[in-house]
Amino acid sequence: MTTQLWAPRAWIAGRWQAQVLLTVDRSGHFSAVQAGVPAPHGATVLPGPVLPAMVNAHSHAFQRAFAGLAERRSGAGDDFWSWRDRMYAVALRLSPEALRAVAGRLYAELLQGGYTQVVEFHYLQHQPDGTPYPDRLALSHALMQAAADTGIGLTLLPVLYERAGFTQPALRDDQRRFATSAADVLALCRGVRAAGQPLVSAGVAVHSLRAARPESITTLQRALADDPGPIHIHIAEQTAEVDDCLAATGQRPIAWLAQQVPLDARWHLVHATHATPAEIDAVGRAGAGVVICPSTEANLGDGLVDLPGWLASAAALSLGSDSHVLRSWAGELRLLEEGQRLALRRRNVAAAPEQGQDATAARLFDRHLAGGAAAAGFSRWGLAPGARADLLVLDTDADGLAGVPPSHQLDALVFATGAPALAEVWVAGTRQVAGGAHARRSALRAGFVDAMAQLWPAQAKG
Repeated sequence: MTTQLWAPRAWIAGRWQAQVLLTVDRSGHFSAVQAGVPAPHGATVLPGPVLPAMVNAHSHAFQRAFAGLAERRSGAGDDFWSWRDRMYAVALRLSPEALRAVAGRLYAELLQGGYTQVVEFHYLQHQPDGTPYPDRLALSHALMQAAADTGIGLTLLPVLYERAGFTQPALRDDQRRFATSAADVLALCRGVRAAGQPLVSAGVAVHSLRAARPESITTLQRALADDPGPIHIHIAEQTAEVDDCLAATGQRPIAWLAQQVPLDARWHLVHATHATPAEIDAVGRAGAGVVICPSTEANLGDGLVDLPGWLASAAALSLGSDSHVLRSWAGELRLLEEGQRLALRRRNVAAAPEQGQDATAARLFDRHLAGGAAAAGFSRWGLAPGARADLLVLDTDADGLAGVPPSHQLDALVFATGAPALAEVWVAGTRQVAGGAHARRSALRAGFVDAMAQLWPAQAKG
């Protein structure tokens, strides 16, 4: 049985097209997308213009329980590394039940923010004392259940995590829940796939060069030679990491990875904040991608990516919300562009009128849309036949969009709205958000509040 959805306008192939009929097959994929078609009898008429949905290409769901709770400083300084130490304390307290509640609330918020697929960089694996759960997939199941609770798509990436630094033989005690070998990661990936949950897929990740031995990265890469799933790695997020890599290997992180590993389109480098032009070129020539996380990189004081350099390259670009201080792709794109404006003292940095792309929001949106699909392991994405039937319906009465000419609504969504302005969000042909709110918003909020009260009892008392 097929379903017909009709939109007055939809963003197809980089431009607005009118009177669009979207036919959804029984598997939840688009079987046809046709512009210039009057609304047929029996079709569901969508209440506004339609955009393709975005992939959130980098998530640590458990860190949603820490968002907003690290914004005070008691000592002389505060940076990524001091934030990380405090974040570990949260990771040591989460149970599978609490993780499901935190992730469920987060995933509903991500849907409301326009993401319909989340790529979970999953390194929280063991019991609080560091010993494995009887079911090694216990925390993976918690994330898969949270995805099922909300209806979001999930790409789960178990993470290789072996040591505390380039010169460290093992993990720190407060990293004990993260310990995995290459064999563990492969087994976890197979286990997630074997679970066969709808809308869930799996790949793998390497935490970082500092946290994984070169021989383990090689073992993992060789074992995955014929595997189509995505492979992600944190890299060059902090200048201290770059300095440590230089001291240990004689090379910068991205340069080392590009030389030592046969990068291809499955590889996605998370952050890559401190990349040289030569490194950017190497990633692009390999057909690999980079996952930019503007709100987290700003919150942690990481620095600014070379956006003009990455846009000029052939690398796939995608967005992640990482530590989840912001949970809307429109907000991430705005911060990405405006950070460049502050640094370069120019406007519309991402626009490329010489290439026929004078609209900043459109260029950023389309580039990250395509890259996000690759980062999640999809060969088809967006409003096109064969792609999963995911879509966003704009609320044209929302603040920032009301009265804006149709041709500029994507610009206004990114640069003139203070909150997600989405009336509806559909995943695999099913509406999960209506009136701007997730269908299970209240229940998911209640579970999250209970989990937070258990995680933060002293703070909850005032």
